[in-house]
Amino acid sequence: MYDWLLFFHVLAAFALVSAVVVFSVLSVAGWRTDRPSAAVSLFRLSKIAAPLIIAGSLLTLVLGIWLAIYLDGYQVWDGWILASIAFWAVATVAGQQSGRDYIRARQLATRLVDEGKDEPSGELRALLQSRHGLILQLISYAAVLVVLILMIYKPGA
Repeated sequence: MYDWLLFFHVLAAFALVSAVVVFSVLSVAGWRTDRPSAAVSLFRLSKIAAPLIIAGSLLTLVLGIWLAIYLDGYQVWDGWILASIAFWAVATVAGQQSGRDYIRARQLATRLVDEGKDEPSGELRALLQSRHGLILQLISYAAVLVVLILMIYKPGA
């Protein structure tokens, strides 16, 4: 049972990190985009990454807690596990908040393309270059990195 729990926990973590990488690429590419059609093309990748980030986030949490309960050597209230859960929550909330900025950009780009307006858009550029969204995204990435470090090194275990 342990092997299966660990396998799916690591697989979920891989899905989560993969989605984070995809969203990073979208952010960097979107930073230079002001044409609605180019933005719509970029946002097609988010259709792949969004389910990965949701599944990866939920499964890493659930399977991680299950592993902590299953194994005699760990307790859910161990410091590194509680810290991992806290940083998981920070990553999730920051990621959701930054996602809202990008959802608005995707909606605007889609609307402009549907209206046949594919000229460069200052409003779209401003949404894609949102400092607010970028800062939240960086917070989310940093929190995911801290969780990975905690999971690998298990300080205090």
